[in-house]
Amino acid sequence: MTKTSTGTKVAIGAGVATLAAFAAAGYFLYGSKDGAKNRKKVRGWMLKAKGEVLEGVEKMKDVSEEQYNAIIHKVGAKYKAIKSIDPAEVDAMMKELHGHWKNIKKSISPAPKKKATKKAK
Repeated sequence: MTKTSTGTKVAIGAGVATLAAFAAAGYFLYGSKDGAKNRKKVRGWMLKAKGEVLEGVEKMKDVSEEQYNAIIHKVGAKYKAIKSIDPAEVDAMMKELHGHWKNIKKSISPAPKKKATKKAK
């Protein structure tokens, strides 16, 4: 049995979080019944902003909800400052990203260990 280093665990967690975010985005754009309508709504800046959030998460050693929210607010403030972008769209994107925390938390949390049970003979 080999030990897994903390750095490896963090890298795996960040990779899983990234995959979860991309899966959610894929469902939003292609899997839901409103996928065609959603694809029209998505703007280039939204994809870039979400990419910046993902980069921020990948750079973290330990991912916490507070740090995740701080990254979202930092990126959101950047895009709200751009005059050609509707602040309501930025708020909607931020709300969506906040909603992904539960999935990210599940993907980076270790699975609960099962207790060994003794079989009666």
